[in-house]
Amino acid sequence: MSASTEIRTLTPPDIVGRKNGTPIVCLTAYTTPMARLVDRHCDVVLVGDSVGMVLHGLPSTLGVTLDMMILHGKAVRRGVERALIVVDMPFGSYEEGPEQAFRNAARIMAETGCAAVKLEGGKTMAETIRFLTGRGIPAMAHVGLTPQSVNVFGGYKVQGRGHDADRILQDAVAVAEAGAFSVVLEKVAEPLARRIAKKIGIPTIGIGASAACDGQILVVDDMLGMFSAFRPKFVKRYAELGDRMDAAIAAYADDVRERRFPGPDHVFGDVPKAVKGGTAA
Repeated sequence: MSASTEIRTLTPPDIVGRKNGTPIVCLTAYTTPMARLVDRHCDVVLVGDSVGMVLHGLPSTLGVTLDMMILHGKAVRRGVERALIVVDMPFGSYEEGPEQAFRNAARIMAETGCAAVKLEGGKTMAETIRFLTGRGIPAMAHVGLTPQSVNVFGGYKVQGRGHDADRILQDAVAVAEAGAFSVVLEKVAEPLARRIAKKIGIPTIGIGASAACDGQILVVDDMLGMFSAFRPKFVKRYAELGDRMDAAIAAYADDVRERRFPGPDHVFGDVPKAVKGGTAA
C-alpha cells in the first residue's frame, strides 16, 4: 500500500480540533469484529468499562478489573484502523492518586496500543488529569452521572438539576483547565449540558445530555438492541438485533430437535462428489 492510500488514525488533537465543528461520532466496542464495524463509521471507539455489564453479566461496572480492560482493549485495537481508541480506567485503578493513575494508564496504553484513557470525576480528578497529560497520556474526562460512583448517587439518576448544576459546571471547567482533550457528559440535564458545551474549550461528548454537545456516544449493544437488562431513556434503538438473534437460535433449536439439521448439504459422504475437470479433493 502506498503512503498516499494509507489510512490515517485520528489523534486527540484531531478531536480537540472538532470543537464547534462536525459532530464527533463515538461508540463503544469490546471485541475485534464489532470494532471493525464501528471503525468504518466512528471517530472515537471507547473500550468502556460497561463491558462488565454487557459481556460479563456484572450488576455494575465496579467489578471490572484492569486485566479485563486490557484484554478487551487489545481485541479492539486489532479491529480499528482509523478511529481514536480510548480505554476506560476501571474503578480503583486511579482514585488513589496521580502516581497510581499514571502507572495503570501507562500499562493500559503500552499493552493495548490505545491512544488515550478515560477516567471519571471532575474537580477531584483535575490534579490527576494534569499529571497524566503532563507525562504524555491523553485523558478524556467524564462528569455528570459517573457510573463508578453509582452507590454515592443512590442509583443512575439525572445530574445537574437545580442547585446541583453549579457542581457539574465546575467539574467540567476543572477537567478542561487540567488538560483533558474532551469530556463525556452523562445523564446531565439538557439545559446544563448545552451551557457547558458553550462555556468550555474542549469537545463535549453527550450521552443522555444534549444535541448541542460536540459529539455523542452510546453503548453499541444498547443502540443495536442486543442488551436488554435495562433500557435508559437516552438510548435510541437503531435495530432490534436481540429479537432477531433469539428467533434465529430458536429456529436452530427446532431444526436440531426435528432432525432437519444437519441436512444433506451440511454433511460429507464416503465418496467425494465429482467436479468439472476432475474430482473433489
